Amino acid sequence: NTAVNQDRIGVARSFARAHRCHVVLKGSRSLIAMADGRVFINPTGNPGMASGGMGDVLSGILAGLIAQGFEIEEALKLGVYLHGFVGDQLAGAKGEIGLIASDIIEGLPSGMKKLAEGNRQQATGKGKA
Repeated sequence: NTAVNQDRIGVARSFARAHRCHVVLKGSRSLIAMADGRVFINPTGNPGMASGGMGDVLSGILAGLIAQGFEIEEALKLGVYLHGFVGDQLAGAKGEIGLIASDIIEGLPSGMKKLAEGNRQQATGKGKA
C-alpha cells in the first residue's frame, strides 16, 4: 500500500498504540512496533526475500520462539532478525534471485548456530578483530 510505504514507521507505531498490540511490518528493513510506541528497525534481510511464503515462515519462527518461553518483545526482535539473517546468509551463498521460503526453513539451524557462536565470541571477547 502506497500510504503505508510513505510513512512505515508512523503507520506501524500508530497502529500498535491505537490497538495496544505489537506490529511486525515486513519489508525493506522490517519494523517491529510495540504497544508503547517504540519501534525497532531490523538490519537484516534482502530483496530476494520478497517472495511467497516468507511471511508464513516468519510467523512460524515467531510462534516457535514464543512457545519456547521467550517474552513477546524478545521473540519478535530475535525472530525478525534471525529470519533476515538466514536470508542474508543464503543470498551470499547462492544469490538473492530465486530464494524461496523453504530455503529459509532449511537454513534456520545453521543460522541459529552462527548467531549463537557470535554471541559467545562477543561475550568472551574472543571475536575476530
